[in-house]
Amino acid sequence: MSLSLLTEPPRPPAFRVPWDELQTFEWVRALEPCPQDPIHHAEGNVWIHTRMVLETLVAMPAWRALSAEDQAAVWLACLLHDVAKPFTTKEEPDGRITAKGHSRAGEMLARRLLWELDAPFSLREMVCGLIRHHQIPFYLIERDDAQKLAAEISLVCRADLLALVAEADIRGRVCQDMQRIVDNIELFRAFCVEEGCYDKPRAFPSDHTRVVYFRSEGRSPDVPIHDDTRSEMIMMCGLPGAGKDTAIRERFADLPVVSLDELRHELEVEPDENQGAVVQAGKERVREHLRHGERFVYNATNLNRQRRGPLLSLAADYGARVWIVYVEAPRSTLLAGNRARAARVPEAVIRRMSERWEVPSLLEAHTLDIVLR
Repeated sequence: MSLSLLTEPPRPPAFRVPWDELQTFEWVRALEPCPQDPIHHAEGNVWIHTRMVLETLVAMPAWRALSAEDQAAVWLACLLHDVAKPFTTKEEPDGRITAKGHSRAGEMLARRLLWELDAPFSLREMVCGLIRHHQIPFYLIERDDAQKLAAEISLVCRADLLALVAEADIRGRVCQDMQRIVDNIELFRAFCVEEGCYDKPRAFPSDHTRVVYFRSEGRSPDVPIHDDTRSEMIMMCGLPGAGKDTAIRERFADLPVVSLDELRHELEVEPDENQGAVVQAGKERVREHLRHGERFVYNATNLNRQRRGPLLSLAADYGARVWIVYVEAPRSTLLAGNRARAARVPEAVIRRMSERWEVPSLLEAHTLDIVLR
């Protein structure tokens, strides 16, 4: 399948959407039989809605005025914004149709699909951030945590582009509350401008202030927080075979390393077996380094927030700074690297892992390095 079909949106003067060509993608074809709740989507199934969204988008003067790069990101986010609905849609006992969690699931599915097509990292991650948050402009202004949510959005995508995705989404459907949602999107725009995070990341007095702000409640993002950290955990992230071990040798050869691969070998646990004992042993070794106030490396896949969360909380409890080093390689390079490893991971396991894959962000760490192989 051609990546250019996805990353090169319709061009003037006709701005023709290539519907027939898009149908060559299996995940596009899966949208048509997927129903939607008639209260929010009286237009019909997900494919009808997606078509309406894209037709709405390419007619919007604000989208046409974007740079080619930003046009591509918004176009692709609109195309993929409901890509996970075929997997999350269900009929509730009262007959209503829901697709709970489709935004987060869509982010992860889009990441895998675009990675397999060798999409550029920056474009892919912007698209994934837009998909994950595509509904937030509908209601952000009504939430008590609007300030924090706006700041979060600004660190993983761009609020100005997100507002365009949301506007195309709501205008590309048939529903009774469209005007209220359109008004909320305008209020979202104004709020993000006021917060200084409309077309750029929100600024913080320090990296420690940012980390503590997102880990706690009731704090102002503008009030500096004293940095009382006394050690540092360097957390490696990335799929098996991406090159994490190489990055450690190149950057941190003089530091102690807690490696889950080595623990698997010690405990005689295969990669496709239950990893509970390995993870627990790794956590205990991390705790030992933290107790001693040491700088060390924690080497594991750490592929999503759920996996990273307990270790990040542990580091915070012990007053440690967190430096995340995320390593990524193209799919072909990664699979070749994995086959060359002594502790090779079955490709079926890598596939399953790629379906639960969330690239880390500055919401989670004092420092974030992205290493692209």
